[in-house]
Amino acid sequence: MPRRPIMVLAAFILLIAAGLGGYAWMSHELHGPRSSGVALVGGPFSLVNQDGKRVTEKDFLGNYMLVFFGYTYCPDVCPTELQVMTAALDQLGPEASRIQPVFVSVDPARDTPEVLKAYVANFGPRLIGLTGTEAEVAAIAKAYRVYYAKAGNGASATDYLMDHSSIIYLMGPDGRFVKHMPYTTDAAKLATELKETLRTSP
Repeated sequence: MPRRPIMVLAAFILLIAAGLGGYAWMSHELHGPRSSGVALVGGPFSLVNQDGKRVTEKDFLGNYMLVFFGYTYCPDVCPTELQVMTAALDQLGPEASRIQPVFVSVDPARDTPEVLKAYVANFGPRLIGLTGTEAEVAAIAKAYRVYYAKAGNGASATDYLMDHSSIIYLMGPDGRFVKHMPYTTDAAKLATELKETLRTSP
Protein backbone atom coordinates (compact mmCIF):
# COMPACT_ATOMS: atom_id res chain seq x y z
CA MET A 1 0.00 0.00 0.00
CA PRO A 2 1.37 3.49 -0.82
CA ARG A 3 2.80 5.36 2.14
CA ARG A 4 0.30 8.24 2.09
CA PRO A 5 -2.87 6.09 2.41
CA ILE A 6 -1.21 4.22 5.31
CA MET A 7 -0.49 7.50 7.11
CA VAL A 8 -4.07 8.71 6.55
CA LEU A 9 -5.47 5.42 7.90
CA ALA A 10 -3.21 5.58 10.96
CA ALA A 11 -4.27 9.16 11.67
CA PHE A 12 -7.93 8.16 11.37
CA ILE A 13 -7.49 5.29 13.85
CA LEU A 14 -5.72 7.58 16.31
CA LEU A 15 -8.56 10.11 16.02
CA ILE A 16 -11.16 7.46 16.83
CA ALA A 17 -9.10 6.21 19.77
CA ALA A 18 -8.74 9.73 21.14
CA GLY A 19 -12.48 10.29 20.84
CA LEU A 20 -13.29 7.08 22.67
CA GLY A 21 -10.77 7.92 25.36
CA GLY A 22 -12.29 11.36 25.87
CA TYR A 23 -15.77 9.88 26.09
CA ALA A 24 -14.63 7.34 28.67
CA TRP A 25 -13.01 10.10 30.76
CA MET A 26 -16.13 12.26 30.69
CA SER A 27 -18.32 9.28 31.59
CA HIS A 28 -16.06 8.49 34.54
CA GLU A 29 -16.14 12.08 35.76
CA LEU A 30 -19.93 12.31 35.60
CA HIS A 31 -20.99 8.84 36.64
CA GLY A 32 -17.98 7.06 38.07
CA PRO A 33 -16.54 3.84 36.64
CA ARG A 34 -18.84 2.33 34.03
CA SER A 35 -18.62 -1.06 35.69
CA SER A 36 -20.28 0.20 38.88
CA GLY A 37 -23.43 1.61 37.27
CA VAL A 38 -24.03 3.65 40.46
CA ALA A 39 -24.63 7.40 40.40
CA LEU A 40 -22.27 9.31 42.68
CA VAL A 41 -25.02 11.08 44.62
CA GLY A 42 -25.54 10.90 48.37
CA GLY A 43 -23.47 9.47 51.16
CA PRO A 44 -22.75 9.82 54.88
CA PHE A 45 -23.78 12.99 56.68
CA SER A 46 -24.21 14.32 60.21
CA LEU A 47 -26.69 17.15 60.76
CA VAL A 48 -29.17 18.47 63.33
CA ASN A 49 -32.94 18.21 62.88
CA GLN A 50 -35.58 20.78 63.80
CA ASP A 51 -35.76 19.36 67.32
CA GLY A 52 -32.03 19.89 67.88
CA LYS A 53 -31.25 16.17 67.64
CA ARG A 54 -28.10 15.01 65.85
CA VAL A 55 -28.98 12.62 63.00
CA THR A 56 -27.03 10.79 60.28
CA GLU A 57 -27.92 8.97 57.10
CA LYS A 58 -28.25 5.77 59.15
CA ASP A 59 -31.34 7.16 60.90
CA PHE A 60 -33.18 7.07 57.57
CA LEU A 61 -32.27 3.58 56.44
CA GLY A 62 -35.27 1.36 55.76
CA ASN A 63 -37.36 4.10 54.17
CA TYR A 64 -37.06 6.09 50.98
CA MET A 65 -35.91 9.69 51.41
CA LEU A 66 -37.34 12.52 49.33
CA VAL A 67 -34.73 15.25 49.70
CA PHE A 68 -34.76 18.92 48.75
CA PHE A 69 -32.07 21.53 49.47
CA GLY A 70 -33.08 25.13 50.12
CA TYR A 71 -33.52 27.70 52.88
CA THR A 72 -36.37 29.07 54.96
CA TYR A 73 -36.00 32.68 53.74
CA CYS A 74 -36.45 31.55 50.11
CA PRO A 75 -39.25 33.68 48.60
CA ASP A 76 -40.65 31.27 46.02
CA VAL A 77 -38.78 28.18 44.81
CA CYS A 78 -38.43 26.41 48.16
CA PRO A 79 -42.03 26.77 49.39
CA THR A 80 -43.25 25.79 45.93
CA GLU A 81 -41.15 22.62 45.84
CA LEU A 82 -42.03 21.64 49.39
CA GLN A 83 -45.71 22.07 48.56
CA VAL A 84 -45.21 19.84 45.51
CA MET A 85 -43.56 17.19 47.68
CA THR A 86 -46.34 17.39 50.27
CA ALA A 87 -49.11 17.18 47.68
CA ALA A 88 -47.43 14.25 45.91
CA LEU A 89 -47.12 12.30 49.15
CA ASP A 90 -50.77 13.05 49.97
CA GLN A 91 -51.71 11.43 46.65
CA LEU A 92 -49.92 8.22 47.64
CA GLY A 93 -52.19 7.55 50.60
CA PRO A 94 -50.90 4.89 53.04
CA GLU A 95 -47.92 4.17 50.76
CA ALA A 96 -46.51 7.58 51.68
CA SER A 97 -45.40 6.08 55.01
CA ARG A 98 -42.57 4.40 53.09
CA ILE A 99 -41.11 7.78 52.09
CA GLN A 100 -39.53 10.33 54.44
CA PRO A 101 -39.56 13.92 53.11
CA VAL A 102 -36.44 15.88 54.11
CA PHE A 103 -35.58 19.57 53.74
CA VAL A 104 -31.85 20.39 54.04
CA SER A 105 -30.97 24.03 54.67
CA VAL A 106 -28.11 25.58 52.72
CA ASP A 107 -28.31 28.66 54.94
CA PRO A 108 -27.16 27.44 58.38
CA ALA A 109 -26.29 30.97 59.52
CA ARG A 110 -30.00 31.84 59.71
CA ASP A 111 -31.70 28.44 59.69
CA THR A 112 -31.32 27.33 63.28
CA PRO A 113 -33.27 24.29 64.50
CA GLU A 114 -35.86 26.65 66.01
CA VAL A 115 -36.35 28.48 62.70
CA LEU A 116 -36.57 25.18 60.82
CA LYS A 117 -39.13 23.81 63.28
CA ALA A 118 -41.53 26.67 62.63
CA TYR A 119 -40.93 26.51 58.88
CA VAL A 120 -41.36 22.78 58.19
CA ALA A 121 -44.59 22.75 60.22
CA ASN A 122 -46.17 24.62 57.29
CA PHE A 123 -45.76 21.54 55.09
CA GLY A 124 -47.30 18.83 57.21
CA PRO A 125 -46.16 16.86 60.23
CA ARG A 126 -43.85 14.45 58.40
CA LEU A 127 -41.34 16.86 56.87
CA ILE A 128 -37.96 16.80 58.62
CA GLY A 129 -35.71 19.86 58.48
CA LEU A 130 -31.94 19.48 58.72
CA THR A 131 -29.22 22.05 59.37
CA GLY A 132 -25.72 22.11 60.84
CA THR A 133 -22.45 23.96 60.78
CA GLU A 134 -21.15 25.57 57.59
CA ALA A 135 -18.78 22.62 57.15
CA GLU A 136 -21.48 20.00 57.72
CA VAL A 137 -23.83 21.63 55.23
CA ALA A 138 -21.01 21.96 52.70
CA ALA A 139 -20.23 18.26 53.10
CA ILE A 140 -23.76 17.02 52.39
CA ALA A 141 -24.18 19.51 49.52
CA LYS A 142 -21.00 18.16 47.97
CA ALA A 143 -22.18 14.57 48.42
CA TYR A 144 -25.46 15.36 46.65
CA ARG A 145 -23.82 17.50 43.96
CA VAL A 146 -25.79 20.54 45.11
CA TYR A 147 -24.74 24.08 44.22
CA TYR A 148 -25.43 26.95 46.61
CA ALA A 149 -24.01 30.41 47.21
CA LYS A 150 -25.02 33.72 48.74
CA ALA A 151 -26.50 35.98 46.06
CA GLY A 152 -25.07 39.50 46.07
CA ASN A 153 -24.17 41.45 49.17
CA GLY A 154 -27.65 41.91 50.64
CA ALA A 155 -28.87 44.86 52.63
CA SER A 156 -27.24 43.50 55.80
CA ALA A 157 -25.50 40.45 57.22
CA THR A 158 -28.91 38.82 57.79
CA ASP A 159 -30.77 40.11 54.74
CA TYR A 160 -29.74 38.20 51.62
CA LEU A 161 -30.87 35.57 49.13
CA MET A 162 -29.25 32.24 48.32
CA ASP A 163 -28.72 30.78 44.87
CA HIS A 164 -29.09 26.99 44.97
CA SER A 165 -29.91 23.90 42.96
CA SER A 166 -33.64 23.12 42.74
CA ILE A 167 -33.73 19.35 42.44
CA ILE A 168 -35.74 16.75 44.35
CA TYR A 169 -33.72 13.62 45.10
CA LEU A 170 -35.19 10.19 45.79
CA MET A 171 -32.89 7.97 47.83
CA GLY A 172 -33.55 4.29 48.39
CA PRO A 173 -34.08 2.40 51.67
CA ASP A 174 -30.40 1.45 51.49
CA GLY A 175 -29.38 5.11 51.26
CA ARG A 176 -28.44 4.92 47.59
CA PHE A 177 -29.56 7.31 44.88
CA VAL A 178 -32.66 6.19 42.95
CA LYS A 179 -33.61 9.15 40.75
CA HIS A 180 -34.03 12.91 40.72
CA MET A 181 -36.82 15.19 39.59
CA PRO A 182 -36.22 18.71 38.18
CA TYR A 183 -37.86 21.92 39.36
CA THR A 184 -40.53 21.71 36.65
CA THR A 185 -41.98 18.46 38.07
CA ASP A 186 -45.51 19.01 39.38
CA ALA A 187 -47.22 17.09 42.18
CA ALA A 188 -49.07 14.70 39.86
CA LYS A 189 -45.88 13.79 37.97
CA LEU A 190 -43.92 13.38 41.18
CA ALA A 191 -46.63 11.14 42.64
CA THR A 192 -46.54 9.01 39.49
CA GLU A 193 -42.75 8.67 39.72
CA LEU A 194 -42.98 7.69 43.39
CA LYS A 195 -45.77 5.18 42.79
CA GLU A 196 -43.77 3.52 40.01
CA THR A 197 -40.71 3.25 42.24
CA LEU A 198 -42.71 1.79 45.12
CA ARG A 199 -44.49 -0.64 42.80
CA THR A 200 -41.24 -2.08 41.49
CA SER A 201 -39.46 -2.21 44.85
CA PRO A 202 -39.60 -5.18 47.28
